[in-house]
Amino acid sequence: MPEQALPIASDHAGLPLKLALKAALEAEGHTVIDLGTHGAESVDYPDYAAKVARAVAAGQAPFGVLVCGSGIGMAIAANRHTGIRAAVLHDSTEARLTRAHNDANIACFGARTIGVETALDALRTFLATPFEGGRHQRRVDKLDPPGAKTTA
Repeated sequence: MPEQALPIASDHAGLPLKLALKAALEAEGHTVIDLGTHGAESVDYPDYAAKVARAVAAGQAPFGVLVCGSGIGMAIAANRHTGIRAAVLHDSTEARLTRAHNDANIACFGARTIGVETALDALRTFLATPFEGGRHQRRVDKLDPPGAKTTA
């Protein structure tokens, strides 16, 4: 069972995939916090990326999930927050490597580029893979601006 709630958000293009991922995660026993959007009307993805990034950076959750049309906009917006390492995932190999080597803490998906089952497999792998540390830690330490205060 997960120790902390998992924040998830999407824009309008990512809504169907977000809802499918949320339902699957909840069925597996995860507590999921849906930070929006909740409708099909056009919204601005940076607003939703910021909600999840702030929750993860503040230590309210170890990981977050973001979905938009390509996953790219969400990743760019989330990565503007100190302590966030968001990665667009296309498969479980990328999920495993981005956790093990990059200590990524937000998984991003493109609803127009990935199917539900592949996204869910990648997300399960992402959540289950520990960061290896070691030689990778010094590289991760260089990702935030010098002197930046991180809470994640």
